[in-house]
Amino acid sequence: MATFLYRLGRFSFRKRHVVALFWVALLALAGAGAAGAPAAGNSSFSIPGTEAQKAFDLLDERFPGASADGATARVVFKAPDGQKMTDPGNKAAVQETVDELSGGAEVAQVSDPYQGGGVSQDGTIAYASVTYKVPGMELEETSREALQAAAEDARDSGLTVEIGGDALQAVPETGSAEIIGIGVAAVVLVITLGSLLAAGLPLLTAIVGVGIGVATITALASTLDLGSTTSILASMIGLAVGIDYALFVVSRYRAELAEGREREEAAGRAVGTAGSAVVFAGLTVVIALVGLSVVNIPMLTKMGVAAAGTVAVAVLIALTLIPAVLGYAGRRVRPAGEKSKLLGGGRAKDKADRPNMGTRWASFVVRRPLAVLLLGIVGLGAAAVPAGSLELGLPDDGSQPTSTTQRRAYDLLSEGFGPGFNGPLVVVVDAQGSDDPQAVFRQAGDEIKALDNVVNVAPAAPNKAGDTATIAVIPDAKPSSAATEDLVHDIRAAGAGIKDDTGADVLVTGATAMNIDVSQKLNDALVPYLVLVVGLAFLLLIVVFRSILVPLKAALGFLLSVLAALGAVVAVYQWGWLSGLMGVEETGPIMSMMPIFMVGVVFGLAMDYEVFLVTRIREAHVHGEKPSQAVVTGFRYSARVVTAAAVIMIAVFSGFIGSSDSMVKMIGFGLAIAVLFDAFVVRMTLVPAVLALLGAKAWWLPKWLDRALPNVDVEGESLAVHDRATDKDDEDKELVRA
Repeated sequence: MATFLYRLGRFSFRKRHVVALFWVALLALAGAGAAGAPAAGNSSFSIPGTEAQKAFDLLDERFPGASADGATARVVFKAPDGQKMTDPGNKAAVQETVDELSGGAEVAQVSDPYQGGGVSQDGTIAYASVTYKVPGMELEETSREALQAAAEDARDSGLTVEIGGDALQAVPETGSAEIIGIGVAAVVLVITLGSLLAAGLPLLTAIVGVGIGVATITALASTLDLGSTTSILASMIGLAVGIDYALFVVSRYRAELAEGREREEAAGRAVGTAGSAVVFAGLTVVIALVGLSVVNIPMLTKMGVAAAGTVAVAVLIALTLIPAVLGYAGRRVRPAGEKSKLLGGGRAKDKADRPNMGTRWASFVVRRPLAVLLLGIVGLGAAAVPAGSLELGLPDDGSQPTSTTQRRAYDLLSEGFGPGFNGPLVVVVDAQGSDDPQAVFRQAGDEIKALDNVVNVAPAAPNKAGDTATIAVIPDAKPSSAATEDLVHDIRAAGAGIKDDTGADVLVTGATAMNIDVSQKLNDALVPYLVLVVGLAFLLLIVVFRSILVPLKAALGFLLSVLAALGAVVAVYQWGWLSGLMGVEETGPIMSMMPIFMVGVVFGLAMDYEVFLVTRIREAHVHGEKPSQAVVTGFRYSARVVTAAAVIMIAVFSGFIGSSDSMVKMIGFGLAIAVLFDAFVVRMTLVPAVLALLGAKAWWLPKWLDRALPNVDVEGESLAVHDRATDKDDEDKELVRA
């Protein structure tokens, strides 16, 4: 592989005009496709194989035209102090609002609070439900404006009016913090590479790669039903790895220049060595992201595949566009150790022979490996403690900031109708094969009323055929509570008994039941996903490092870092620690897909640093150094760059903490803290300690397995052989001339 990539690097450097034109054309093509594509909406949320999804599909079949997937809004009214919503003036204002909303072109139905039981028992709060013909993200802006205008008109009459539901849902914004993250990355690159131009190359190529990836996702969003958050997460991961991969190639190029090589040769060698590490690091990220498809939740699968595609583009750019732009830069990119005059280059160096920070740190760890190892494990274990209190759920209006109208509407409904009113359960009774469907409907309603934690059970509402009915159930507790989850399981247990008696299916659905089923499905998939992804990456790392213990150590270190990161997420977003600093206005359960998504992404990123760091150590060992000295040598050449790469990735991920979307905000924080733990505690501390303790045993591989494995030559040994052969030819020619 090293030889092939070496030739690719030289070709890209030499034919830079062709390579640059190809990537610019690809960016323009993707941009044109994105410009002409419809705006991305919310991906249709489905969870195949669950009871909630089965019931939802049955509703679509048996209740046609009910707009089951249409946007909804609840306009909540509260009377002024001392008044009731049944007072003539307030009643007239509500009726006027209902009439105003009913005239909307996209409105399917508006309920009248005074005819549908939409007034609270004490008479102070009422609500009108609005159902639209299209999903929330497909609503015309005029429909949203009409909804807000109707609420404003009602406020003018003296009522308190708030709007809940997904009709006002907007595309999430990442905020200015993302720009700050890129700014921090730029500063780190300048410090690391010692040149403004050299620092600009990774940023430029990463932006090109993210531009291609995000534009392609935008162009295909409508066709492939990609959600609005898909492009945000792809840009988050693509930008971070794109900068890192480019940084490693540029750093190796400068190191090759410092050894006196010509620029084209240096570009070829940089791609042949660092590029090999980029390929395998990128492959582990792609495996981890594509592996999310085993969960069988389409939205999660699409997010993973889209992000994996952006990572693949970042790898290809690092292998081709980076050497091409290095060719354009020429002598303005200086050898390692040299700085531009603007940054202090050309000055006399003090203590020129002093070991760098990476050498000093590795030497310290190698001298005291056991103490460092124990301290690191204890520290990560302490950070992981909050993960034991992890509670999972999906965000609803109750998790919105209190400054939003959605959250205020949620609180008003809880005040007037009880906390369970915000999470009604929909029980679907399929009595198609029953002799007396009406009797089955009554039996189902009676058995549900007898269960604990039930506030109200509405009469069964059958379809036109009379063979299927829906029963609305209001729990006693809020949607995300354990009591509501228990109620869902109790209804399903009662439904199993009804099926045995009558043959009718009783299914529970609704947003709350969907959330419960998603959490259960994700929990069930976590172990198989870990086995698949970690197993495949373990095999891949055996091929890369030709060792059993090094990949095993890499996997165990990852588990430590991801548990510590989950602990930090629980402490901030569930317990409320440092919530003000992180912009968390409302604590609550952790998003259901957070653990499995974090496992996938963090595993891929953790293996990035493992590959980049340990390949340098193995390279020194392969070239004859003793194990402990190889660790120090590897850190001398790679610690500075790995540290810079980690800081850049942390800065990029931290930028997404400013997003208006709670899911993106939480993922940004989780990934940033996971990289912090994994890069600086696991890879930079535990890895050298373990390698120092293992010594030569770290590189043990059974002989039969050594013969069976392909030689991918990540260390570039074939290039060294090529050097020796070239030197021998030159010597022979000199002898002939003599």
